[in-house]
Amino acid sequence: MSTPNTHFGAEEIGRILKECKSIYFIGIGGINMSSLAHISLKRGYITGGSDRTPSALTAKLESCGIRINYSHDAANIHGYDAVVYTVAISPDNPEYTEALRLGIPCISRADFLGYVMTGYGRRIGVSGMHGKSTCTSMCAATFIGAGVSPTVLSGAELDVMGGAYTVGEGEDFIFEACEYMDSFLDFNPTVAIILNIEMDHVDYFHSIEQIHSSFAKYASLTGEDGFAVANIDDKNVILSLSDYKGRLVSFGITSENAHFRAVNITETRGKYSFDILKKGKLFCNVKLSVTGYHNVYNALACAVAADICGISPEDISRGLASFGGAKRRMEYKGKLGGAELYDDYGHHPTEVHTTLRGAKGLAEGRLICLFQPHTYSRTKALLEEFSSAFEYADKVLLADIYAARETDDGSVSSRILAEKIGEKATYCGDIRSAAEALRAELRDGDVALVMGAGDIWKVFDIL
Repeated sequence: MSTPNTHFGAEEIGRILKECKSIYFIGIGGINMSSLAHISLKRGYITGGSDRTPSALTAKLESCGIRINYSHDAANIHGYDAVVYTVAISPDNPEYTEALRLGIPCISRADFLGYVMTGYGRRIGVSGMHGKSTCTSMCAATFIGAGVSPTVLSGAELDVMGGAYTVGEGEDFIFEACEYMDSFLDFNPTVAIILNIEMDHVDYFHSIEQIHSSFAKYASLTGEDGFAVANIDDKNVILSLSDYKGRLVSFGITSENAHFRAVNITETRGKYSFDILKKGKLFCNVKLSVTGYHNVYNALACAVAADICGISPEDISRGLASFGGAKRRMEYKGKLGGAELYDDYGHHPTEVHTTLRGAKGLAEGRLICLFQPHTYSRTKALLEEFSSAFEYADKVLLADIYAARETDDGSVSSRILAEKIGEKATYCGDIRSAAEALRAELRDGDVALVMGAGDIWKVFDIL
C-alpha cells in the first residue's frame, strides 16, 4: 500500500520551509528524489535521507556530502526540520510515522516538486503513459543546445546533464509529470504536454474515464493563459481535453488538422527522418539518432514546446538530431557472443510492442527480448495485451515479476505469461537464471533487448 500525496501547494510549502534548515528524504535513491535532494543541498539545506540499498545515485549523493541511511529507522529523522517522502513507501514506514509523531512537516515528492518549480517563468511538464522520460530528455537536449540554460528534472539520466537533472540559470523548468496517484496534480505547468493516454497503473486507476478526468485536471493547471500540447492522433488525449480553457496546440502524424504535423517520414535501420509542418508550412527537417516510430511523436511534442518558448526551428532541428537517447531507453550496452545488447525501461504492453518494432530494424539475425514484468497488478490486468506485445521478437525470455510495492497472491506469474505468449517464450526464473539463459541463447548477428522497470538491469552486471 502506498502513502498518499500531500496537497499543501506551493504557498503553504513555502511557509512550512521558511524556518527550516534541514530536509530528510525518505526514498532518496529514486531517480527523481535524488534530483530533489541535490537541489535542496544547492539551496543551502542540510540534506539527508534513506533508501533500502546503495546505488550509483546514492553514491553520487554521498560524494556531495549528503548523509544516507540504508535502513528505515525512526531515529534517522531526529534533528531534521522537514521530511520529503516518495509515495512508494508504506504508511507504516518507521521514519514517516516518527515524523508524524514528532510533528515534523511531511511533504510528498510531487508536492515538493510543485513548490520547487514555481520560481521559474516557463514550466514545461511532460505527461503521458509512455515516453515521458524520453521526451523530457529530448527537450533537455534541445533547450540546452539552444543555449537557454534550462533547469530539468527527468526520470532518466542524460549525458548532456551528467545525470537526471540540471540546474540552469534561465526561465525554463522542464519536468516529467507522472500520473501515478495523481502526482502531477500538485505541479504548476505553464505548458502541459500530453503524449498519449491509455489504461495503466491499475492499482490506482480503475477506469479510462478516471484517467481522462485526471489528465483534464492536469491540463487545466496551465490556466487560460497557458498551453496544452496534445497528441491529436490519440483519441483518449482529445477526450481528456474536451473542456480545456487554455491555448491548445496539437501535434500528430495521421491527423491533417494538427497544428504541427510530421510528413515525408522515412526510416533507415529503425531511425526516422521527417519534415515538420506548422499550420501546413515547412517548419524544420528532423533526422533522429534514436530508433522507433514512437520517437517521431516525442520529437513533435518537443518541437512544439520549444517553439512556444521561443527556440528557433534551426535550433530545434539541431537539438533533436543531437539527442542520442537517455539511460535505459534503448541504451546500447555492448556486444556479447556476437550479439548487440540494449537496455530499456519499457514495462507496459504498448511500450514493449513499440520498442521491439523499432529494434527489429537493427537486427541482422534474431531479435531476442529478456523481459521482467513490473508489478502483479499490471501483469494480471493486462495479461492479454502482454501476450501479444512480443510480436516482433523471435525469442522471449521471462524473468520473475518485479513486485515493487505489491505482494504475490499467486494469481499471476511470468510462467503463466510465457504460456500465454506461446512456443517462442521461455520462463527463466530469477535474474541470475535469466542472465545465463540469455548468454546461452546469443548468436552472431542477434540483437538482444533487456526490458523492464524493476532491477532487470542487474543482468548486465552478471554478464
